[in-house]
Amino acid sequence: MGQPHRPKKGSHGYTPRKRASGHVPRLTSWPVGGDAPKIQGFAGYKAGMTHAVVVDYRENSLTANQEVTVPVTVLEVPPMRIAAVRYYRETPYGLKTMGEQWASGTEPRLTRRLPVPKEPKSFSPESGKVDDVRLLAYTQPKLVTGTPRKTPEVMELRIGGGKIADRVKFALDKLGKEITINDFAKNGQMIDVAAVTKGHGFKGSVPRWGVKLQGHKDSKNRRDASPLGPFQPRFIRAGVLPMPGQMGYHNRTEYNKRILKIGTEGAEITPAGGFLNYGVVRNPYVLLHGSIPGPTKRIIRLRDAARYLRGIEVTEPQLTYVSTSSKQGR
Repeated sequence: MGQPHRPKKGSHGYTPRKRASGHVPRLTSWPVGGDAPKIQGFAGYKAGMTHAVVVDYRENSLTANQEVTVPVTVLEVPPMRIAAVRYYRETPYGLKTMGEQWASGTEPRLTRRLPVPKEPKSFSPESGKVDDVRLLAYTQPKLVTGTPRKTPEVMELRIGGGKIADRVKFALDKLGKEITINDFAKNGQMIDVAAVTKGHGFKGSVPRWGVKLQGHKDSKNRRDASPLGPFQPRFIRAGVLPMPGQMGYHNRTEYNKRILKIGTEGAEITPAGGFLNYGVVRNPYVLLHGSIPGPTKRIIRLRDAARYLRGIEVTEPQLTYVSTSSKQGR
């Protein structure tokens, strides 16, 4: 008699499925830079989605070089400000902070996020070997009317490319100044998008893992996954079976999202009546091909593509139409 086929139930694509530590997504790695120093990240706010007509740039597609309708996501990307330059050195235990150089005249609300030194101390990178240079940047949500938040979000942006001395000089030149989306990316560039997904609270194993319902003769409970494991050890081991728990509000990174357009006038893409639950885009914006994680108003982090090793290089996507019809429904 053959053995019955009993595959594992539920997708283990993302484990453990726990809550993110905050609404600002985390990036644990950065791609290698190019020949010249460059800012490798940025941040914006998710306004909503619409559709656009673009000439298909995928050469292996059945509609290559033809006009196709694609879904697009709109991000509002007001300028960010640089609060400090942070230097790191490589150790057997990872990157360790060597020192910081803070700018004067930072946003007063920044003190709600972290302690800002009243008298910024100068730090000389020549005092030790510097292996990595990053900018401590913060957003300006006061410029955005679509979100009620006024306290800025703080994050690190890596300076990649070129020699370390060139990176230090480039970073010091940006200290205390504003940076825009054009300092990070251009039309047609492929980027990675990180966000915290929409939260759904505590859920059972059926919606959380996609476990099949048991038959009416199998058990008294239809929505139970199975027994909780052996009697010994007397605790539930991780990975024994899909368990109930937190669903949503996870930190996720989606790779290889193409920028279709970077614009400065939000009225060009704001639909009639404004975006649902967001309103009018009043700052520079970015159109991304496809969908991205997170609900409306959530902070979205952008990064240079880390896995885009081959593909079609598009310097300027041919965007012919962007829908501005009302998204309010009836």
